[in-house]
Amino acid sequence: MQVVAEGFNAFETQKTPQGEVKYLGSPQDVIDVVQSGKLQEYILLVRGGTTTFLTPALTMGALGVITMSGAPESHLGILSREFQIPCVMTAYLTESDSRYVVGNTDDSHFDEIAQSLIGKTVQLNCDDAEVGRVSLIG
Repeated sequence: MQVVAEGFNAFETQKTPQGEVKYLGSPQDVIDVVQSGKLQEYILLVRGGTTTFLTPALTMGALGVITMSGAPESHLGILSREFQIPCVMTAYLTESDSRYVVGNTDDSHFDEIAQSLIGKTVQLNCDDAEVGRVSLIG
């Protein structure tokens, strides 16, 4: 497997969820994926760590979460630990120089990550205390 992204690990776990990356950009996206009955097929990609709109997906058994900003101390980081859902936060592409900087990151950073991951089948590895990894499968 090829590690394509890394970020902060919200909590250390031996769980290694696998699934297709699905971007959720709005509360309606969350409702749609929960109501689709396919939540268990996806690793959820969101922009920030304060995305409390993810709570319905977390309570319904999301497999894993990748955020493009936010910290393990954020609300989403706390919820992921509470629900024991592996979460890689402030993910960046390992082959890109672009990094999230609070207050100084334009949309191209988020677009690059989304375009690289959406629709891909990945595995989250969160067995390190600090670094979470996103690997392509197949």
